[in-house]
Amino acid sequence: MTQTMPIYLASASPRRREILAQLGVDFEVCVSDADESITENDPGRIVETLAERKAGAVFAEIADGDAVVLGSDTVVAKDGEVLGKPKDAADAASMLRKLSADTNTVYTGVCIMMRRCGKTVKSVFHCAADVAFAEMSDAEIDWYVGTGEPMDKAGAYAVQGLGGRFVRSIHGDYYTVMGLPMQKVYETLRKFGVLLDDSDS
Repeated sequence: MTQTMPIYLASASPRRREILAQLGVDFEVCVSDADESITENDPGRIVETLAERKAGAVFAEIADGDAVVLGSDTVVAKDGEVLGKPKDAADAASMLRKLSADTNTVYTGVCIMMRRCGKTVKSVFHCAADVAFAEMSDAEIDWYVGTGEPMDKAGAYAVQGLGGRFVRSIHGDYYTVMGLPMQKVYETLRKFGVLLDDSDS
């Protein structure tokens, strides 16, 4: 697999770094300072809008020349309520009580912006996956919040971390729940000609 230009990840998320690394690409992390306040209520639109803001902020900063910037954002939705990152431990516990013994939906939005020969193209999309939780006791919730893991996670849990013990099943793409839909990102980078294999030459 040949990479035809630099890739910048507009995210400080270690999970997104891990997923992008699994694609076998070289990339540089360039954290976005984009405004993440939003009044939109639809979770799919929220994550697409914020992903586009993050990618756009970094895209505007990088030097001229061929390059790709990838921005992403994730939220959890439950019964019409959008759950982002908890404000504090009490907020995290409240979110987890809402998720206990029920199913929530994780939305991850992605924006991929590419500049090639002075021309810019962009792809913005989101993926969703349903996550079924086992019943969590108050003691389990208190323990989990006490680990600190929920504090910087949408919906107050990490499926790939300690929170995985409470997940009964996932209907949809695991990597969407983790924070970056790997196959769709790969497909888009291939479509843009950023990644080539021997059959493309």
